[in-house]
Amino acid sequence: MARTRGNESLGPAKQQRGRRRRVVHVFTEGRVTEPNYIEAVSGLVRLHEQGVEVRIANANAPGSQRKPIKLVEAAVRLMRDEARTAKRTGVKKELWPQVWCLFDRDEHESVDEALKQAREGDVQVAFSHPCFEVWRLLHHKPVTGTFGGMCGHVADRLPFAKDGGNIKVVLPEQIRNKFVDAKGRAKKMNGEHGAHLPLSLRDPYTDVFEFVEKGLGIASY
Repeated sequence: MARTRGNESLGPAKQQRGRRRRVVHVFTEGRVTEPNYIEAVSGLVRLHEQGVEVRIANANAPGSQRKPIKLVEAAVRLMRDEARTAKRTGVKKELWPQVWCLFDRDEHESVDEALKQAREGDVQVAFSHPCFEVWRLLHHKPVTGTFGGMCGHVADRLPFAKDGGNIKVVLPEQIRNKFVDAKGRAKKMNGEHGAHLPLSLRDPYTDVFEFVEKGLGIASY
């Protein structure tokens, strides 16, 4: 199976008798928070025991390759390689590896183009505006109003922001038993925006819950 340079697996997924393991490749904008979140979730639900293997596809990528458009370009290439391999080996479509990108609005350029290229390249995206911390915040409280595109305003509202620890690190106890509430709050928050509004202009917004459900294949943690 094709792998991207720097691929880092978050837990081995042993192939079970009569059941093919499902591989999920993830390109993350952040070096720490998003991979750490995925690792925390994987530990809480023991994804490897369910036959799911998550690979951080750009674990060693430099900052210049972590802009949304760069992530998507690399992800589309990987998806093309994986699809070619799957077809050649006769893997059923529902068992093909998935390729995801997790990125934020922040102040990036070409976000709409990145989303467009992802759709056309069969790459799935979990998008947050202004940043991933919106999803983390929803695990603890509803979110209303706007952040004016400033991630710092989101981070300041995290309940553990004033504890003096590394805010980029996601601890299992910060999210345990909170997914269902976080998803409900996210959908309500997202619903405040008109359907005609591009994702890049929806502040606040996050659909990371779709990555959890469709990518990781779980309904709670």
